[in-house]
Amino acid sequence: MSILEMKVPSPGESITEVEIATWLVKDGDYVEKDQAIAEVDSDKATLELPAEASGIITLKAEEGDTVQVGQVVVLIDTTAAKPEGAAPAKEEVKAEAPKEEPKKEVVAEAPKAAPATYATNTPSPAAKKILDEKGIEPAQVNGTGVGGRITKEDAVQAKGAPALGGSNESGSRAMKITKLSMLRRKIAARLVSVKNETAMLTTFNEVDMSEIFRIRKQYKEEFAAKHGIGLGFMSFFTKAVVRALQMYPDVNASIDGDQKISYDFCDISIAVSGPKGLMVPVLRNAENMSFRNVEAGIKDLAIKVRDGKITVDEMTGGTFTITNGGTFGSMLSTPIINPPQSAILGMHNIIERPVAVNKQVEIRPMMYVAMSYDHRIIDGKESVGFLVAVKEAIDNPVEFLMGGDERRALEL
Repeated sequence: MSILEMKVPSPGESITEVEIATWLVKDGDYVEKDQAIAEVDSDKATLELPAEASGIITLKAEEGDTVQVGQVVVLIDTTAAKPEGAAPAKEEVKAEAPKEEPKKEVVAEAPKAAPATYATNTPSPAAKKILDEKGIEPAQVNGTGVGGRITKEDAVQAKGAPALGGSNESGSRAMKITKLSMLRRKIAARLVSVKNETAMLTTFNEVDMSEIFRIRKQYKEEFAAKHGIGLGFMSFFTKAVVRALQMYPDVNASIDGDQKISYDFCDISIAVSGPKGLMVPVLRNAENMSFRNVEAGIKDLAIKVRDGKITVDEMTGGTFTITNGGTFGSMLSTPIINPPQSAILGMHNIIERPVAVNKQVEIRPMMYVAMSYDHRIIDGKESVGFLVAVKEAIDNPVEFLMGGDERRALEL
């Protein structure tokens, strides 16, 4: 017998422990090499644990256990042969199941043998009086008397539909208690610390999406045919944010104790919804990216989040975050800062609204945008100026983001 000890690998720097979120196999199962056998939560991501060899597996930890990096959590008997014959046993169980059905039919027929002196749900005189006082129809009551007759006791215990504003006591009262994952607990702790340890404020504005709509409608098919990706809104907002960060560098900084850390690069964290919740993978050096690069980068990161293949390194180190609540229908919100960053931009849904344009009322696709920021490092002048810079770039992307040449900017 040859036993392989599988130890918890390090998900990334500074991570010393993980939590067994879900075992994907059972103790004693035969596993193939590289087969996913567990999902483990760190404080930054949920990762799959693949089998290091083929064989019979023995689990050394329970779901919900916190284990140290390097700790043995699985034993694999690599000399064990792959078991055979398990499937026929299951087939035999299934084949015998129908034999139980005749018994159920006998039980179901038993009540029919009872004599019926009265029509079912017919109340006795005393029961009828009580039901009338309660405003309950006899058909709503199951009689326990002979032949299904409603007795006085049935009427006393009967309950009708709940009054307007009342409680339906017959409704479900079930509760389910589950432990939060390590990732969710870490996120919760970080968000609470942001509220408690930063001077967070939010400023608002609105942007006119008309020009972006026009550009996408005009070039989206050609763009997709040439680059193999769609032309979305995020590339415009990412480039608008990069431009604004370069104009207002304090927004692209962070606080570490009594020190301010300024960055000469723009690593933009993009909030992406995945099976395990909201993740914030990072576009590195977004200041050097074209529209095509941004769209391709976001698509790649979103696929990794969806498939659970995003790494810790791909979610750390951002200098500014963009989150789009509009995909879920949000009209307005106050996004919370993603520490240790100092600001975050919230996008929202696009609604056609009447707006004044050159003293004329026009219907335009409008979006509210919100920027939450840490007032300890960013003053009102910088925060408002930053959001105005984003607005002017979105309102007029050809001039501010495309250098006056749409086709060249889109590499068409």
